[in-house]
Amino acid sequence: MNPRDLALQVLNKLDQEESGYPGYSLDHAFQHGIPCSHRDRALAVNLVQGVLRWRLRLDWVLQQTVKFPFKKIRPDVLNVLRLALYQIYFLDRIPDSAAVNEAVKQAKRVAANHVVKSVNAILRQVCREKGNVSFPDCSSDSIHHFSVRHSYPEWLVRKWVRERGAVDAEKLLIAGNRIPSLIVRTNTLRTDRSRLTACLKEEGVSATPTHFSPEGLILEDLKGPVDRLSAFQAGFFQVQGEAAQLCSHLLAPKPGETILDVCAGLGGKSTHMAQLMGNRGLIVGIDRNRQKLLKLAESSRKLGINVVKPLAGDVERALPGLLRGSFDRIMVDGPCSALGVISRHPDVKWNREEKDLNRLGKLQGRILQRVLPLLRPGGAMLYVTCTLSWEENEAVVESFLQKNQGVRLVNLRNESPACARDLVDEAGFMRSLPHVHGTDGFFCALFERGG
Repeated sequence: MNPRDLALQVLNKLDQEESGYPGYSLDHAFQHGIPCSHRDRALAVNLVQGVLRWRLRLDWVLQQTVKFPFKKIRPDVLNVLRLALYQIYFLDRIPDSAAVNEAVKQAKRVAANHVVKSVNAILRQVCREKGNVSFPDCSSDSIHHFSVRHSYPEWLVRKWVRERGAVDAEKLLIAGNRIPSLIVRTNTLRTDRSRLTACLKEEGVSATPTHFSPEGLILEDLKGPVDRLSAFQAGFFQVQGEAAQLCSHLLAPKPGETILDVCAGLGGKSTHMAQLMGNRGLIVGIDRNRQKLLKLAESSRKLGINVVKPLAGDVERALPGLLRGSFDRIMVDGPCSALGVISRHPDVKWNREEKDLNRLGKLQGRILQRVLPLLRPGGAMLYVTCTLSWEENEAVVESFLQKNQGVRLVNLRNESPACARDLVDEAGFMRSLPHVHGTDGFFCALFERGG
């Protein structure tokens, strides 16, 4: 299976499973499909991510080209066209003719001859006129213009323009379409950032320090999957975004303490906290996804960490019976709309609706309320999201404080470590913004429970 066919398979599957995840679908395809080179894998990932990132803009081009109602295009044929258009407009190294020819081959496998001829005709016309694409007029309808030009749903563009103003909102839209850098966190239990940089250089990978995180490195010139590197196999680093790395520093766990990591997922924050604790103490990482917990256990072993204990449980419904006692610190990284990590997960654009924000905010509030009794008096709890919406950030904090008079909000301007201080706003929250700080969009609020 060539990379275009692999990409088409994944896109079609995502259409059928609406709530699917591109990364999982790609991993499954790589594991169960015909073996392909690292270069082909990279192209397949690029094609899937690119189509998801620019889908609305690609559809706009098609709507301006076809002579019949756009809605009549079958979903699988539409994905064939989107893949070809993405290559034509965004991949300079692929000749237009190659993109067209491969799309025609794909169309032959799924559609009748007259449809194949239409695909060929549409794409050849696009190639002839690709320098003449016009977008909706900005002066008469800036929301529609931004939506099409930058490929975002109108509800999200309207929200950001309303909250931030048109200039700042457009910068945020542009930042969300950038291909993100690969960032890793040094495992300080086994090495330091300078030595890791030297190890990576020996493997032909350039690494530069992140601006905020003291353990972060930005990797460049990487050939093939990151888990093939000897430094990864030796447990010298873990893949983790820079803003996510700052969260553990904000909670500031100490050696010997007991920590609860709620919605631990793959365990990036759990293992980071273990590093900061010198691998001394106890971290309970709870998540309802058992497959993620297996990966958390695997990562812990690779990194030489033995204080992280995975626990399966759905805190959205009830706390597991095994969860007893009080914790010194709690990390709550609950399910959110992920509007701050669109550059890494462009499917978020199409898998979210405005009504989801209030729903998720209420869910996050319930999770905070449920785990609060597990926090010892004087203990600290960090609330984390990777979104930019008021409904899931400030609104959740305000509601939580109103319901719990014995909890105070810690002003991170006074309490945050030096590495995060430049990201703390006037209200005392840590807030990283893709278009301002060059990181993922994160929000953090620190609570302290009274004695």
